Amino acid sequence: MSSAEDTTQQQTAGSSKHAFSLENILSADHENVEHPTASKDALTGAGGWDEEAGQEHVAAGFCVECEDQPAQVSCETCLDNFCEVCFAAQHRKGTRKRHATKPLSGPQEKKAKVEEGVPPPANGAAENGDEMHVDEAAEDSDDELERAATEAASSKMDIVLSSQPTPGSAVGEWFIERAKYIPMRLTLQERKFLRLLEAALNVSEYTDKIDTIGFGLSKAKRIVHQIRELCAILSGLVLSADYKKGQDLFQGRDFQSNEDFYQDIFELGRRHKIMNPDKMRSTYGKLIYLLQDSQTPEVKDLLSFSCVKPIKSVYKVLEQHEALDLLRDDLISIATKEIYSEGRSRRDIQKDIKNKERAIETLSSRYACKGLNQEQVRQCIYSISDNHAFLRTNRDPCDRMIGYLKEYFHPTHPENSKSSLAIKTGKGGARLTHDHQKQYAYVLQSLTLWREILHDMFHLWTLAEGDLLSENVPYRLRDTGQGLNRVQAAPKTSRMMHAILNRAQRAIGAWVGSSVIHMGDHNVPNALMFIDKYSQVYRILLPICNTLSQIPSLAENPALRSYIEDEWGSTEGLSREILADFFRHGFDGSGAGNYFDAGSCIDGRLTSAWNWCSTLEKKRFFPVFLLTGFIGFDGEW
Repeated sequence: MSSAEDTTQQQTAGSSKHAFSLENILSADHENVEHPTASKDALTGAGGWDEEAGQEHVAAGFCVECEDQPAQVSCETCLDNFCEVCFAAQHRKGTRKRHATKPLSGPQEKKAKVEEGVPPPANGAAENGDEMHVDEAAEDSDDELERAATEAASSKMDIVLSSQPTPGSAVGEWFIERAKYIPMRLTLQERKFLRLLEAALNVSEYTDKIDTIGFGLSKAKRIVHQIRELCAILSGLVLSADYKKGQDLFQGRDFQSNEDFYQDIFELGRRHKIMNPDKMRSTYGKLIYLLQDSQTPEVKDLLSFSCVKPIKSVYKVLEQHEALDLLRDDLISIATKEIYSEGRSRRDIQKDIKNKERAIETLSSRYACKGLNQEQVRQCIYSISDNHAFLRTNRDPCDRMIGYLKEYFHPTHPENSKSSLAIKTGKGGARLTHDHQKQYAYVLQSLTLWREILHDMFHLWTLAEGDLLSENVPYRLRDTGQGLNRVQAAPKTSRMMHAILNRAQRAIGAWVGSSVIHMGDHNVPNALMFIDKYSQVYRILLPICNTLSQIPSLAENPALRSYIEDEWGSTEGLSREILADFFRHGFDGSGAGNYFDAGSCIDGRLTSAWNWCSTLEKKRFFPVFLLTGFIGFDGEW
């Protein structure tokens, strides 16, 4: 038989093997069956109806999961490259936890050599032996520049989340990164306009008229009408407070010509709220929703001006006057130091105050320049000090509670039943079942996560406003079970939260419970609700810490000491019972209105803590809280 005949027979056998017949369709090789009327292009490029085309074209060097962050870890089992956050989420438990990995250090090292002026190796080989082909023309492309910027941003994440430099140590870039998200403290003149803004927002019925169903006018026209009405109220209040300034606003009688004024006054309210979360509690929501609506294209066209401008931060002010070296000066840690008085002599306190004042004066005279006088430099320093004061009030209670947990309870073996943190579903309202060791780890990781969130709250707040005021992320009005809410995705805030969660998981080692972060759903409708939830953490923890710290002073009274010893045996027994009850039932998965919304997710932990606060009056140690001056979790401390 000739070779031509052999070839013909092989082609015939191959075509019969893939012929469109019932036998071939039901065989194991059914995927290669060819339809007789299908074109060659359809056969070669076909994809399933549910396949995502974007997954086939992931940019080189980026994470295969999120596709917008540089790849940092390569999984040798999955044969995919991930960023640190996505890798930790995908390989947290199960069989994937044992996958072999290797760091992707080649591209970063090559990038460093190019920056230093050293040409890359001709063969493009990495140190790990894997061959890597480099296109020299691509090094100057926009994609490479964007990747370099993304890598720089991700490398700065650890700087922002790291602990504050101690006074006297080298500050490096810590204050540079933090100052990007620290708003400037308001001046006296700005505070006058803030009071006018709050007065106008107090009388405004914006959300009542906009977030409704079945209204007469179209939503865009209602929004424009309400915004113009608020601006008119502001103009009238400014005229009554400052006649000359009000005359300037009324001369043109045109909102568009006064765009800068309205942008400035709305920015004042946003800046004040970020630095003081306990202020503007009833008006900030109106303000942010008004600005959110003003960003939609239809409203912008009707309104003819924009209400939004970037937040005025310490970094922007210093960068504008080329004075960023102020933030690299080692004296900045002394000038912004938070001075504590607990357990210290008056002499030591006065010494710290004098050192701080001397450092502020030195820096203000050293970095004052044309356009940036000494008073403005002091304002920048005071703004950073305000950030430290915020951390002391909001973050430090988490540290104190972690300290109490480690002091009064053993991680694995409780001394007795009173020292056990074990909980069981259905007992005491608990929704979770944990033994002592698991509950100890669960409480520790929850407090650690809260601490990390509050440590970088200003950064999260800036990202949250970026998501809320984004023109490309629309919202929808939806009944979430708690009334009508604006449900909107928050990609920037969610990304930052996953980075913080990943850092907390790495610090603790193991993770108990769910690591789901609710964002843009019926549990947490938008970034505003998310920020509002975590800005309330100190309202839960601070009263408990204050009560525990005042128990020894209560025991100095003979009558109260007798009461404490009769009920709890000692002051230590009283403190242990308060802490044990909070650590058990403040983290038991309870508090939701239905079974599915509670549990061990990231936001469910805070819901459980709020639920414990609502039941405090039923606890037998509640009189001790009252004796220490407790008036409520929403009072003054």
